Amino acid sequence: MSSMGVGAWASRFIHKDLPAAFVRLQLLIGLFGGLVAPVLFFAFAVLDSYTPLLFAFVVLLGAMLGIEIPLIIRILKTHFTLRMNVSNVFTLDYIGALFAALLFPLVLVPQLGLMQTGFVTAMLNVLVGGLALYVFRHEIRAARRLGLAAAGVFLLLAIGFWQAGGYTRLMENRLYQDEIIHAQDTPYQRLIVTRRAERIRFYINGALQFDSFDEYRYHESLVHPAVGATHNPENVLILGGGDGLAARELLKYPGIGRITLVDLDPAVTRLFSGNPLLRRLNRDSLNDPRVSIHNRDAWRFLEQSGQLYDLVVIDLPDPNNPGLSRLYSAAFYRLLKQHVSQAGVIVTQATSPLYSRKAFWCIEKTLGESTDGERWHTLPSHVYVPSFGEWGFVMASRVKPKPVLKTAARPLRYLDATTLRTLYLFPADMNAIDVEANRLSSHRLLKYYQQGWEAWYE
Repeated sequence: MSSMGVGAWASRFIHKDLPAAFVRLQLLIGLFGGLVAPVLFFAFAVLDSYTPLLFAFVVLLGAMLGIEIPLIIRILKTHFTLRMNVSNVFTLDYIGALFAALLFPLVLVPQLGLMQTGFVTAMLNVLVGGLALYVFRHEIRAARRLGLAAAGVFLLLAIGFWQAGGYTRLMENRLYQDEIIHAQDTPYQRLIVTRRAERIRFYINGALQFDSFDEYRYHESLVHPAVGATHNPENVLILGGGDGLAARELLKYPGIGRITLVDLDPAVTRLFSGNPLLRRLNRDSLNDPRVSIHNRDAWRFLEQSGQLYDLVVIDLPDPNNPGLSRLYSAAFYRLLKQHVSQAGVIVTQATSPLYSRKAFWCIEKTLGESTDGERWHTLPSHVYVPSFGEWGFVMASRVKPKPVLKTAARPLRYLDATTLRTLYLFPADMNAIDVEANRLSSHRLLKYYQQGWEAWYE
């Protein structure tokens, strides 16, 4: 927005041949707009830092977009009164912005991918320039040259659109260590699955979600102590966990009669219920008749659900943005606790108590807050997962949790009675510290999370 303001200010210096200037502006916006995604992708994959390029494109494109409206108003001033001119231009601008805001995430990116969507959007700018060239062809002295330039830019963008898939695969192969066996853009995120021999890794937006070599440490530590702390759980809710790995661990207990899995992105649950390689990894848990899948926002699901659950397993991504931070908030936990049976247990992944210590203890404090006069007891734990380092979990219930390993699931690959006791021992550099609870009004958790990870990796 600041760059658009700069552009609007700079438009005063354009004095002559305003229609030609508008056409040239559209061609430049199309050219640079189409180049943004491939150039930044290259910088991210090859260079140490892409941030300077990102800001350069933002400033450049913002300034050019800021020139548009003042220029259009000045071009049309001979055709309409100022009142009608301003009204028409801003009406079309706002309607176009709404149309683009809906079309981009809901249609274009899921169907075409981010790279090809960028080229399509850029070609639309060139077409706008071409239309303006046609309308004002009698007022533009260099109309023929501009027409050839428009055709050249459009052809260049069309070639980019055609080659975008191969270019994306080339850059992603530089980013990921192993062979990419699945790549997909959804309305919510980009999914990547890689494979090296029998080793499978799953990424969302470039962030590792699990490595098949050690994910069992994480999922066993998340699920089995909580099951052991619950008296004969029959009805279980999983929030997140669309990969089916938490469900796989739960299905080891024949006493569990129903598992409700709520994951926002249907592409994730389709992938892990349909891909033969991934179905072997999760032991076909998502196709088990005891598992019902709901592709909905967790908050909205709970608002509309009337169920009580004996065990709630929260396997959501880290709270690295406000949309996820709200699912770790006091308001969300208050809503969730209304759906937990009197003897029920909640367990959540809680990021790393080493890399983001304040964030971990913020989750513990928030989950343990009294609700409607009821006291909730928490039990924090941690485990070492080679792919992630030290990772943390928090269990909560109305009575003090007493986790055990039930015989139904034994033997496990990682956990046994001796190892279980070590999960609850925190060394000095991960021990409890004073933090604030996470509330929607402050998103304190998000700040703690960002500060913690930045201290280690930036």
